[in-house]
Amino acid sequence: MKYTAEEITEVINMLTHEDLDIRSVTLSVNTLFALSDNPDRAYSKLLSLDGIFSRFSEVVDYVQDKLGVRIVTKRVSVSPVQYFLEAYPDVNHAIKLGGIMDDLALRSGIDYIGGFSGYADRGLSRGTYVLLESFSKTFNSTSRLSGMLNAASTQEGLNIDAVKLFTDQIMNMTPNASARVAIMANSPQDSPFVPSAHHGRGVPNSLINIAVSGPGVITGVIRRAKPSSFQELYELVKKASFKVTRLGELVGRTVSEELGVPMGSVDLSLAPSPTVGDSVAEIIESMGVLKVGSHGSITALALLMDAVKKGGSMATNLVGGLSSAFIPVSEDSIMATRMKQGYLEINDLVAMSVVCNSGIDMVGVSKKEPKDKVTALILDVLSIGLILGKILGVRIIPLDGNPGDEVDLGGILGKVVIAKLKQGEVTDFVSRSGFIPTPIKRLEYG
Repeated sequence: MKYTAEEITEVINMLTHEDLDIRSVTLSVNTLFALSDNPDRAYSKLLSLDGIFSRFSEVVDYVQDKLGVRIVTKRVSVSPVQYFLEAYPDVNHAIKLGGIMDDLALRSGIDYIGGFSGYADRGLSRGTYVLLESFSKTFNSTSRLSGMLNAASTQEGLNIDAVKLFTDQIMNMTPNASARVAIMANSPQDSPFVPSAHHGRGVPNSLINIAVSGPGVITGVIRRAKPSSFQELYELVKKASFKVTRLGELVGRTVSEELGVPMGSVDLSLAPSPTVGDSVAEIIESMGVLKVGSHGSITALALLMDAVKKGGSMATNLVGGLSSAFIPVSEDSIMATRMKQGYLEINDLVAMSVVCNSGIDMVGVSKKEPKDKVTALILDVLSIGLILGKILGVRIIPLDGNPGDEVDLGGILGKVVIAKLKQGEVTDFVSRSGFIPTPIKRLEYG
C-alpha cells in the first residue's frame, strides 16, 4: 500500500498535535502452570515470570523509540486469581498472591498487572468468595495490581449476593485502590483494559494485546471539516478511526515480532486522558452538543461508537477487549467539569451505558451514602448488560465529602467528582438474596 504525502503529513500532525498515542501494550500470560494447593510452590512458580516481564518492558521501550509513537502504559494480564484460590481457599494466601503480582510489576517496570479477578455470575465458588473477602486489604496494600469481579452474564444471570459483597469491600478501599477494581457484566476473555484485564480461557499461553487512544484525532477532523450532514460526520469518524487503529496494529505486530509472542487483539476503544485535547466529551461537544450531558449526547455517543467500530474493524484482523468509547469521568477533564457543573448526572451515565460499554466509570460516591443505594446503582448498570447482552462495568471511587466535591488522584486517573445519587429508599428491594435468572435473550444462544 502506498501513502500520499498528504496522508503522511496528516499522521504526523496526529502524533504531534492531536495526542495520538497507544493507550497500552499488554502482555497476556497464562499462569495456570503455577496452580498448586501448596502456597509456597505457587509463589515460587509465579516469581519465575520475572524474566519475561522484564524483557517485555524492554521491548516496549525499544518499539516506542523505534516507531516514534508514545506508549502510555505497559501492562501484564494473568489468569484469574480465583483459580489459585480454588486450590487453596485462604484469605491470607489471596493477599500474598496479590502482593507478589504487585512486586513483579514494580520490579519489571510494568504500570499495571491485571488478573486479581474472578467470576460469580450464578453463585460464589470457594475461590471467588475468598477473593472477594480479600479485596479491600489486597488493593489497599498494593499500587499496580488491578482486578474485577464478573457478577452478571446473559448466559448465567445476575448474582445479587456477589454484588453486595463487592459493595462492602469497595466502600472500605482507599481512592487509589478502588480505581483499580471494577464489577462487570459479560466480561470479555481478552480485555487489555485495566481494571478488567486478564488472561482468558481458550487462547494461547501468551499474547500481545493493544489498546488505542486518539480522541483528539477524532475531534480534530470534525472541527476541520465542519460536516453539514450526519452521513458526512459519520464518514469522518469512521475514516479517522481506521487510521488510529492501523497505528495500534503496527505497534502490536512490532512488539509481537521483537518479543516472539503471538499478536492478539486490538481494542478499538477511544480512551481519554486528563490531558487537554484528549477527551471523548470534547468529541461530543465538537459535534454540536455544546455541554455533554445535554439532550443529544446519547445520539452523539451512539454515532461515535458505531462509526469507530466500523472504521476500526477494517484496520485489524482481530478486535478484542471492550471496543467502545470509554467515558471514565475523572480521566476525561471535560466530563469531570460537566459533572461538577451539573450538566452530567449519574442517570445520564446509566443511560449512556445503553450505547457504549463503559457503564459507570471513575465516578466518586460519598462514603455517607448507604451501601444499599450503591448496590442498587451497580445492579442498574449490570442489569442493562444482562438484558442487552452487553459488556458493562462499574468503577466507583468512595470518597469523604459531599456531591460536587472533587479529589485529584493525579496522573491519568484525574480529578474524581462525587456524584449525587438519586433520593429514595431501596433497602427493601436490595435486601433480597440470590440471583436474577437468565433473560429471554439467553435462548438465542441455544
